Amino acid sequence: MKILVTVFLFCGLQLAAQDMQSCPMHKEHMNGSQRQADVEKRGDEAMGFPHDRTTHHFRLLPDGGAIEVTVNDSKDGEDLQAIRSHLSHIATMFSNGDFSIPMFVHSQVPPGVTEMKDKRAEISYTFEELPTGGRVRIKTKNHDALNAVHDFLNFQIEDHQTGDKTGD
Repeated sequence: MKILVTVFLFCGLQLAAQDMQSCPMHKEHMNGSQRQADVEKRGDEAMGFPHDRTTHHFRLLPDGGAIEVTVNDSKDGEDLQAIRSHLSHIATMFSNGDFSIPMFVHSQVPPGVTEMKDKRAEISYTFEELPTGGRVRIKTKNHDALNAVHDFLNFQIEDHQTGDKTGD
């Protein structure tokens, strides 16, 4: 009986592998996986803390949005401090029109960045501590700046695959 089950499992795995190879989108799926791994690797380097010990959220809000990062383990003081330091730095950089970190992480200029630079006087970036991390709160009253912020955050949600609600 064990041999029969083993044969069925082996055959099933072989068929699944063949089926994946015949998928017309197989190359794109694999490239997406590699892209995700590259984004995570560059993100870890740029942020100074590992993505797999933290949780990221990108929130779209009526007046802008938020970038939130928290530690997965509330006892992880080292990553908690790294998160707060990084997000405080991001708030300052973005306020100055410097988006070099997201451009490095994503290997491209994320949507909305050009407009956010142009409208930087109309957008505020504030660092806020959270009990297990931090947040960069982004606010604007300018309609065009708001659209740019939402484009930027939607891109982050998709590229980091956070599962957060987008503004389709």
